[in-house]
Amino acid sequence: MRFLFSCLLFVLLAGCGPSGPDGPVQVAIIGDPGSLTEEGVRLSPAGQHLRAATTEGLVGLDETGQVVPALAERWIITDDGLSYIFRLRNSDWPDGRTIGANDVRQSLRESIRELRGTSLGLDLGKVSEIRAMTGRVIEIRLTSPMPDFLRLLAQPELGVARNDAGAGPMSLTFDEESGVASLAALPPERRGLPARENWEDLVRPLILRALPARAAVEAFRGGEVDLVLNGQIDSLPLADTGPLSRGAVRIDGARGLFGLLVRSNDGFVADPARREALAMSIDRDGLMQPLNIGGWQSSTWVVPVGMFGNSGPQVERWESLSMQQRREIARGRVRAWEAAQGKDAVVRIAMPSGPGSDRLFAQVAGDFGLVGVTAVQAKPGDAADLELFDRLARYESPRWYLNQLNCGLRVGLCSSEADRLVALSVTETDPVAKAQLLDAANRELASANVYIPLGAPVRWSLVRGDISGFEANVWGMHPLFPLVGPTR
Repeated sequence: MRFLFSCLLFVLLAGCGPSGPDGPVQVAIIGDPGSLTEEGVRLSPAGQHLRAATTEGLVGLDETGQVVPALAERWIITDDGLSYIFRLRNSDWPDGRTIGANDVRQSLRESIRELRGTSLGLDLGKVSEIRAMTGRVIEIRLTSPMPDFLRLLAQPELGVARNDAGAGPMSLTFDEESGVASLAALPPERRGLPARENWEDLVRPLILRALPARAAVEAFRGGEVDLVLNGQIDSLPLADTGPLSRGAVRIDGARGLFGLLVRSNDGFVADPARREALAMSIDRDGLMQPLNIGGWQSSTWVVPVGMFGNSGPQVERWESLSMQQRREIARGRVRAWEAAQGKDAVVRIAMPSGPGSDRLFAQVAGDFGLVGVTAVQAKPGDAADLELFDRLARYESPRWYLNQLNCGLRVGLCSSEADRLVALSVTETDPVAKAQLLDAANRELASANVYIPLGAPVRWSLVRGDISGFEANVWGMHPLFPLVGPTR
């Protein structure tokens, strides 16, 4: 069976081999092999990376996660923060037609409409109007200021397309049989930049495939790929590939949500106080020790401490209680429920399959066991009381964190009161009042205990030393275009 797998992997990567300084950059992204061909705006990480490379938005992200010009060569923001005015580059669609402001307006409107019912759709709730001012100038108006709006606008799902085709910055050839995507940088003049003599000599092609985690790591170990992206906690132990890859593991200090979502309203987890007992029992400082992750940021709030500035929580929950005291309180609630119900407290926790998930589950189950709760591991999609929830932040705002648990998304238990407070913040123009509304929503979710925060998401990559254009960043996104050479 192992021989068969090795042969299959060899066929898939045949002709790829180590790229060297002049060959194509070989990239494997961990995910479903079919995810590279996703359409629409509900994209997996593999789909996001490919969309960003082939369907540019008004702005984009560089390898450090900073916002950079894309279809828009420059922009201004009005003093009140309610209007963003972009001037387009002189770029063309693949058929040679000039990209105009009306094209951008129509594409963005369609994307926002298709995103309704998603968390990203909620994030875009402040967009009140999109209008073409001239042939190359477009304005986006907001209901209230949003300092990180440009980062939201840079998301791959908001890439500008016409007839389902984008305008680069890379061209795509996809082999349906092998599932391999071949990408090449477009000429500078196709992207609205000055023509550059011999520009082809400065760039490299890129080969992209989506592979299961184990296959991606094996390909890196064997020298068939130069870069592995989208590693998550379930597969992290696989990244220990021995002496040949020492120093190749790069971990993003990512922002986002990583915790246990409450999926059931029955049994032990039916009451907020008992859900709090579970949250109190977890030793977050020791949670990542079996995975050897240094500097991991734990959290007990939905919105991390410090994001509200001087308002909002300044310390973690239960800060005045020792770990022993927290567990004593939790143990008392467990015993009271068991006495009333006449049965033991048991919770089922769904997690992705993988050695990292097994280690994480063992830690959580051990902590629950210390307060008298038995944890049973389940797979995603199975009936479960709790489920691991792992999301990368799109932009820097408490509203992103709160939107992920919105009742309309039906991801688990929720709070309609928290949603109401967040909705009020969308049109609130006074920054102090807005912060107070979001802080109240954060506290409401904490009181309801519909989500048990653990800390920040874990994202890892495997990177060969001769790869340029890759940087670990807090957004966990690594655009493909900077990997091919100095073409901006």
